[in-house]
Amino acid sequence: MKAIVYEKYGSPDVLQLKEVEKPTPKDDEVLVKVYAASVNPLDWHNLRGEPFLQRLESGLLQPKSQILGADIAGRVEAIGRNAKQFQPGDEVYGDLYWSGFGAFAEYVCIPEHALSLKPANMTFEEAAAVPQAAFAALHALRDQGQVQPGQNVLINGASGGVGTFAVQIAKSFGAEVTGVCSTGNLDMVRSIGADQVIDYTQEDFIQNGHCYDLIVDIAANHPLLDLKRALNPQGICVVVGFSTLGHMVQVRLQGSWISKTGPKKMGMLIPKEDKTDLVFMKELLEAGKVVPVIDRRYLLAEVPEAIQYLEEGHARGKVVITVEHNNKT
Repeated sequence: MKAIVYEKYGSPDVLQLKEVEKPTPKDDEVLVKVYAASVNPLDWHNLRGEPFLQRLESGLLQPKSQILGADIAGRVEAIGRNAKQFQPGDEVYGDLYWSGFGAFAEYVCIPEHALSLKPANMTFEEAAAVPQAAFAALHALRDQGQVQPGQNVLINGASGGVGTFAVQIAKSFGAEVTGVCSTGNLDMVRSIGADQVIDYTQEDFIQNGHCYDLIVDIAANHPLLDLKRALNPQGICVVVGFSTLGHMVQVRLQGSWISKTGPKKMGMLIPKEDKTDLVFMKELLEAGKVVPVIDRRYLLAEVPEAIQYLEEGHARGKVVITVEHNNKT
């Protein structure tokens, strides 16, 4: 099968399209024929091995897993002998983050608990756009932000992959949503449900006098103490995006101190694995409450260009990889 492989850390230039052995599912795994994947910031962090602490997970001197990609959508090709939830031919989508990655390939083996049936109303490309970004938004809003109907929620960085899901998921919980983005993205953020939009090139939400019950900070362009000032007295801020390793450490330490010494709560997103999230998102997607926003589509051989584009930081929504198959695969 074909796959995008990297054998050393570096820029997207180290990625190569290669013929590699088609995997065979273990007892509890499912072999999926991949029709679409999507690119996430974690892909280029793993590619570059940066920040250096990332290598404690991905491999100190060279990558443990040589195929990037966490989000997939495709069709079940075969199942391990202990796999009971799916049958060959089932259309599925899933998250390989906890399973060693491998989405940028024609086939991948994945534990069945990391999969769910694909939303019936979604294309493979739309379904592949969901897992990583939607889970980050969901965990920030529901699990750590404890979002409630009627609350005022601000999404700082509303036009990116996580942000576009955060706006829509917050609305599905009944929140009043303010999205912060650049001038060119204002209409798009309104179109996905934001009640108010702020053009950060014209207005600083820290200075405008409004306070919020929940802030989800994806853009990472304000100090934590500034974000604290924009919270209501019992408000919560969840930081999803980080500008530097130092910023991450600051959020962890300073956020913990703020949370322990006052009524406002601040902290960084803590990812978790929970298959029920795939099912939860499937229900939102099928109900039309959340619609993936796709900026660009690339072919498998164009993964280096896709990662380069995402790394530039201007993507509107998600960047998707379409995996085409010929009759021999």
